[in-house]
Amino acid sequence: MFAVAAVVIVGGASLIGLGMQGGSGGAGGGVLPRSLTFGDPTPTAAPKPTRPSPEQLAAQDRARRVKALTAALKTYAANSPEFSVSVLDKKTGQRFSYRGTEQYDTASIVKVQILACMLLRAQDAGRSPSAAEMALAKPMIRLSDNNATTSLFNRLGKVPAVTKCNKRLGLTQTKVNNSWGLTKTTVDDQVKLLAELVDTKGPLAASSRKQAFTLMNTVDDAQDWGVPAVAKPDETTIVKNGWDTRSADGGLWAVNTVGRVTSSDDVDVSVAVLSHNNKSMEGGIALVQKVAKLTRQYLKY
Repeated sequence: MFAVAAVVIVGGASLIGLGMQGGSGGAGGGVLPRSLTFGDPTPTAAPKPTRPSPEQLAAQDRARRVKALTAALKTYAANSPEFSVSVLDKKTGQRFSYRGTEQYDTASIVKVQILACMLLRAQDAGRSPSAAEMALAKPMIRLSDNNATTSLFNRLGKVPAVTKCNKRLGLTQTKVNNSWGLTKTTVDDQVKLLAELVDTKGPLAASSRKQAFTLMNTVDDAQDWGVPAVAKPDETTIVKNGWDTRSADGGLWAVNTVGRVTSSDDVDVSVAVLSHNNKSMEGGIALVQKVAKLTRQYLKY
């Protein structure tokens, strides 16, 4: 009697011990009751952490670069005249904009629009640009000749014709002015226009795209600034710059640059920088080049 009581007193440990002994009947049999087992006898492995895909890593890196560039531009803007910038990478389809929808006077960058409209007009007539048209287009782009621009603008049909043409080019934020240099535009519209100059599926035919490239790739040395300042020695550039004083701004300078940078391997980028309230043309040139260089420094194109 006392022995039995001792077994009962030691409780669960003794019962487990008895249950694990061999033999038949009673508490034996070697199988624990379900209430005395310790979970699944076959533990499952912990799931392995999922690694980000290459695409996710690239997107994260891009986001970091965009954030850093935006911060750098805001810091620079705190002590400089007002500016906007937009970059469109044709290879990746990625666009960066800083104040992309702010409107500025075009000054002479509107001459790229006028050139594109002239080329489209010739295409529509089923012909190449005439000798008379090219005699105006060449100095308009290469020398930024204002008289040639006015003549070509008038030949095209002035504001109504260029406005209609802009719709074909996808320019939705550009308002043409009878005084063509006072046309209002945005950097987002300008990189869109630059993209149309090389778009094989766009409205401009191959011959028109080639003529635009040839003219914008051979501007006068004195006007070869702005976007080309970001190019490396083995890269190709096209550019059109604009500059003018504005009585509305107390005689301060509007200075703009639009262009493209390409290479034989992996660079195919359109850049537009617009600015106003510059104290001098030289100061405006320094500003737009600084801003363009910042985009390349951070976006790594």
